Amino acid sequence: MSIRQLISGIYLLLLLLGLASQGQAQVRGKVLTGTVMDSLEIGLKGVNVFLQTDRDTLYTVTNNQGIYRFRGVVGTAAKLTYSMLGKERQSAFLTLYDHDPNPLILSPVVLLSGVSSIDPVHVLRTVPIVHKGDTTIFNMSGFSYLKQSLLEDVLRSSLPGFNVLRDGTTFYNGQVITSVQVDGKKFFGGDVLTATRNLPADYIKQIEVIDHYGDMAEVKGIKNTEPEKIINIILHEDRKKIMFGQATAGGGTNDRYLGSIGLNKFDRGQEVSIIGSANNTNTSLFTFGSPDGAGGRAPNLSDIGDYADQADGLNTINSFGVNFSDGIGERSTLTGSYAYTQRKNETTGNSLLRSTYSGYQITKADDFISTTDDRTHKINLEMNSRFKNNDLLKITPVVTLNRFVRSNERKTLLRNFRLRNDGDYKDSSTVYQPNYQLNTLYSKHFQHPKRKLVGDLQIGYNRLDKVEDVSERYVIFDTTSGRPMISRFNQAQLVNQYDGTKSVRAALSYVEPFYNHSLLEISHEYDLTNIEMSRRVRMPGEEDAPFIDSLGLRYEYLFTSNRTGLLYQYEPNKRFRANIGFAVQPLRLAGAVANDTLQYRYNNINLIPSTVIRYRFNDELDWQFTYNGRNNQPNFLHIAPIRDNTNSRLIVVGNPLLRAEFVNRLSTILRKSIMSKGQYLELNFAYNFTSNKIVASKTANSDETIQETTFTNTSGYYELKGYYAFNTPVFNDKFNLETSGNIDYFNNIVFVNTERSLTRQYLFAQNLQLRYSWDEYFESVFNANYFLNQANFELPIRQRIAAHSALFSLGGRGYVSNRFMLGAEMSQKFFRGYVQDITDVSPTIINTYLEYSFWKNKMALLRLECFDLLDQNKNVGVVTEYVGNDIFESRNNRLGRYFMLTLNMRLQRLPK
Repeated sequence: MSIRQLISGIYLLLLLLGLASQGQAQVRGKVLTGTVMDSLEIGLKGVNVFLQTDRDTLYTVTNNQGIYRFRGVVGTAAKLTYSMLGKERQSAFLTLYDHDPNPLILSPVVLLSGVSSIDPVHVLRTVPIVHKGDTTIFNMSGFSYLKQSLLEDVLRSSLPGFNVLRDGTTFYNGQVITSVQVDGKKFFGGDVLTATRNLPADYIKQIEVIDHYGDMAEVKGIKNTEPEKIINIILHEDRKKIMFGQATAGGGTNDRYLGSIGLNKFDRGQEVSIIGSANNTNTSLFTFGSPDGAGGRAPNLSDIGDYADQADGLNTINSFGVNFSDGIGERSTLTGSYAYTQRKNETTGNSLLRSTYSGYQITKADDFISTTDDRTHKINLEMNSRFKNNDLLKITPVVTLNRFVRSNERKTLLRNFRLRNDGDYKDSSTVYQPNYQLNTLYSKHFQHPKRKLVGDLQIGYNRLDKVEDVSERYVIFDTTSGRPMISRFNQAQLVNQYDGTKSVRAALSYVEPFYNHSLLEISHEYDLTNIEMSRRVRMPGEEDAPFIDSLGLRYEYLFTSNRTGLLYQYEPNKRFRANIGFAVQPLRLAGAVANDTLQYRYNNINLIPSTVIRYRFNDELDWQFTYNGRNNQPNFLHIAPIRDNTNSRLIVVGNPLLRAEFVNRLSTILRKSIMSKGQYLELNFAYNFTSNKIVASKTANSDETIQETTFTNTSGYYELKGYYAFNTPVFNDKFNLETSGNIDYFNNIVFVNTERSLTRQYLFAQNLQLRYSWDEYFESVFNANYFLNQANFELPIRQRIAAHSALFSLGGRGYVSNRFMLGAEMSQKFFRGYVQDITDVSPTIINTYLEYSFWKNKMALLRLECFDLLDQNKNVGVVTEYVGNDIFESRNNRLGRYFMLTLNMRLQRLPK
């Protein structure tokens, strides 16, 4: 039997077992309901009702009529306990019969008034998950996990709703976690990966998942924007004053190595952390400044459960960071961090670009090798001060210095009917990019707690200095006339480019209480962006070579807007909140070429209504509807009035007459949670339509392989997006099922040889995960993911692409003795429907590891691991894009099989 057949058999067996067990659970699950009354036979609200059997531990609270209900009870002998402050505790015992499928209505229970002494209480179980408004709290003591685990491992294997990719990107119910705090203070500038890969899980008391609406919204008390997900890590009281850390060193086959160290000192508000790492196994302690944690390609939930390495190429990563937090006097705190990362990458692969025109088709096939050296220094500071008059000041400067060096070599083959170009393309570039940001927030305190005057100022400066050396040569075979003709094309350019972007955003809001349950906000926002750019091109190799005037320019672009708005918020109780607003936004775009009298100007006025309605039906069910609008400015590539023929076969020409896009977004979300059962359901739908959408306009001739792209504004672009997430215990609390999915529709528009072309694109994903955890001694997870990327092209000919990928994976780990732990994970991925030979890839990834814990309190850990046992991961980096008349697919190399031995030491000093 082959390995693939064995894995398929395991998957089928797991599915059959799961279906059989689920069927049994559905037959045996029972519904119990009853009433709790006082001595006057009036229903009591808020009575705590506990149900315990040999297989259930359930909890609920009576409603306004004193009624309670339990669903899905599996056990037979049940004990019910009723308790309420000021009432005598009551207990009841009953027997449940398997053959009785009808709901069981229990006799009413009467609680009498009384005072009794409290016996010593032994806590049997902590409520693991608590939902409080915009915050979901995970009590770590309510979950089983290895006490030596880092936070990332616990999020990945033990906490429902969380999913963690192999590269460390963290999701909660389908949304990326964008920032992290420790005890309310940003940790390493909010870098999620730094916290999850350095903080021990057993130091953590709670994890709060927060819907964060932005600092200004939090201060104003008006939440009229769509939130992002952040987490706040609350440490145990006896871990708020502690020194701890860890050190890891390892070496393996294929010259693989890994070394890291982390040292932390927490002293009740004073925090200092130092971490460093060097490795060539694609292991990172920082996210390289990328807010989504990917460091490059954007992640998605379809990668969950893939035990392959998701980083393309071979990477060598060095990083170092320092973080601190301390109080300044009695009213101020200062938090800061410095991080340095260096990432060297070597990627080889092949790609295919197929562009279809009316009557002909241009294909571009590349075999390439690319090397990069990316170095980043990042400094974050944050000062929070509250003055004696309770005014609040927050100052946040951020400095990022980046140097990026790239070398790229391509073997290229272009075809168009009877025309063929065979040649080489080489380019090397050095980019230096400093970025400076200063954010200041000031809130004026008034006697009335809801009256607010809040000012926000953001100043930024970003510069790009780029030197690029490009050369290409082609042998051109032309048989269009019937007689073969051979010619040669050679081009070399040395490009010096400078971009300087200055931006200022200033906002002022005044919030006034309006009657008893209302707030009225008057706001004004000023936004300015100024870009100065110069580009000079000459022949390389000759310092005195003249510049090519037609390919260079000096250009200045200015964007300004003034937005004045009025917003009304009505919140009569904790269940209902409505925000209704209207804003007027005049905006101006202007551009000018140096030494040219021609000016490019555009003026417009946007009328922007906004609405946010939230209704909480009860503590476990809420619904929200949102409408808002925003502007998107064109970037410099779009507007620069220049013909960029650095790549002579893919020429780009900017359009200085472009207008800013205006995006309208309507979204609705429904969330349902059942805390007593640990269940959560979320449904989300969004509709986005864009005015003045910036789209590509492509042209090409039938007797050439050259394509030229410019940009234009158009109408008709829109998006429809639907998403759901559901997680629940299955059978009992040792099994947890998580399922999520999305379907997105994009009504894309491009112009092909001046004809308007529509591409209807569908993205469909379905993800399922089943976790099993037997205390901390054994845990396993099964994943099944499916992804469809379908594009229907209208012009120049009707065609349809349907690219499918499916992933099945199974992983588990457990102790074989008190000190030995064995783990294994395997995933099988399938590709179908792709245009080129990507469909030949169906990798089977198997990883195994053995861990031995020793020394005092198991402070040392020796780990032997094998990554990619079958050596099938090394050439499966798939990239696809289907837009307009283009079909692009690429396959890149990745890290292959290696064996590694590592030693990890936990360092800890508790207070005396």
